[in-house]
Amino acid sequence: MYREINFLDPSGDTKKDKKSLLKLFFLVVFVIALGVGGLKLGLAYNEFTITSDNNQPFWNKITGILSLASEKTDPTPTPDPNRLNILVMGMRGMDDPDSAQGGMLTDTILVFSFDKTTKKSSIVSIPRDLYVKFNKSKTDKINAVYEYGYARKEGIEFSKRVYSIVTGIHIDKAIVFDFSSFKKIIDELDGIDIVLDRPFTEKSQWGSEFNLPAGPNHLDGETALYYARSRYSTSDFDRSRRQQQIIEAIKIKALDINIATDPIKALSLINLIRKDVTTDINLFNLQEMIQLFQELKNSQPKHYIISTDNLVYQTYIDSIYVLLPKNESFKEIQDMFQNILK
Repeated sequence: MYREINFLDPSGDTKKDKKSLLKLFFLVVFVIALGVGGLKLGLAYNEFTITSDNNQPFWNKITGILSLASEKTDPTPTPDPNRLNILVMGMRGMDDPDSAQGGMLTDTILVFSFDKTTKKSSIVSIPRDLYVKFNKSKTDKINAVYEYGYARKEGIEFSKRVYSIVTGIHIDKAIVFDFSSFKKIIDELDGIDIVLDRPFTEKSQWGSEFNLPAGPNHLDGETALYYARSRYSTSDFDRSRRQQQIIEAIKIKALDINIATDPIKALSLINLIRKDVTTDINLFNLQEMIQLFQELKNSQPKHYIISTDNLVYQTYIDSIYVLLPKNESFKEIQDMFQNILK
């Protein structure tokens, strides 16, 4: 049985373990950042509203797609020895001032897949508003899966089980990271660098107008967090793209750190993220993951975003905005996950 860790085990605090865990941290950042690049985002909104009443042929139509979660009768996909699937979830975090309004909702959801034989890889972004049934008594947006499992002391194992059924592939490992930790990490890295194709403006979310010019930008932690979390002026899909852009910049800066010549900064980074990153990737998996990291450094994964352009459509259930799979079935989503590495 795996040992779920908050990234640095207080026991066995040796220099060797710290060096290995720092490599693991960089690998985690790299896996998260693989979703950056080649992303063409678009929303083809198809307005369709459903309200709740006693005669709902709609519910009869989609009964099958909502009975997907962790009930014993649901078929959980078996592990594929030739494939590695890692679920990556980013949440606002309990330290956020607005955490009472969903600090543990995972508004960034990625599935990284790697074929060990062909060496092909992919990143698929899952929309947070996808509507699923968690179990016999709970139906909600998919971004609440982690929070629901955490409250029931099932940790990330509950998320892995639900996402395995929704995607039709076995989720082998999972990573949960806290966006609020990025501010501290970025400041510890002395800032990050991004390049914008056009100016970015958020007029009202932060109490005053927030602007970044087109071209190169050097961001400190607070500025990077504003850029990554701004949502009033753009869509959730665009916000996800910007969050991935920030993660990519963190990865580039972090991998420049030389553990041998700058051990203090390296260990300082570990201390910053030890309470904010949870994963079931541990030291027993480390050699395999480092090998994977080496194989992926010079490769380009396939990118796919589940959106209203392809596999889902938007609607309202009891006045709440949700996304449902087209053709009232998750089969097309599952087929995509099965075939994306071919």
